[in-house]
Amino acid sequence: MAHAINWFEIPAKNFERAKTFYEQVLGIEMILPFPGMKYAMFPADMQKGEIGGGLVEEEGYEPSQQGALIYLNGGADLDVPLAKVEAAGGQVIMQKTSIGANGFMGRFIDTEGNRVAFHSMA
Repeated sequence: MAHAINWFEIPAKNFERAKTFYEQVLGIEMILPFPGMKYAMFPADMQKGEIGGGLVEEEGYEPSQQGALIYLNGGADLDVPLAKVEAAGGQVIMQKTSIGANGFMGRFIDTEGNRVAFHSMA
């Protein structure tokens, strides 16, 4: 098994607001693979072994600050996306923090109330 994680989904109460938040913070364009469904995918090339994930607004998906914590790729330096969180409507709850040889992490609450984190090596 190459990775313990294969796919993740982040729940949204307001799909457009959440999609805009992640696009602004990460500087990406999310992919809308299912017409008529409130589902957007984070860019990833799974054929190259990259981990993929989605943003979804659907019955049974509830944003939460408890439970599993998803760490998104913070790029070369997670200070860059972390600095965009509050302007995009989220809240930083842990500034960039060293985790030794494993790089750095920072945590935030997105516009939907999900506790999410960034990781980077610098």
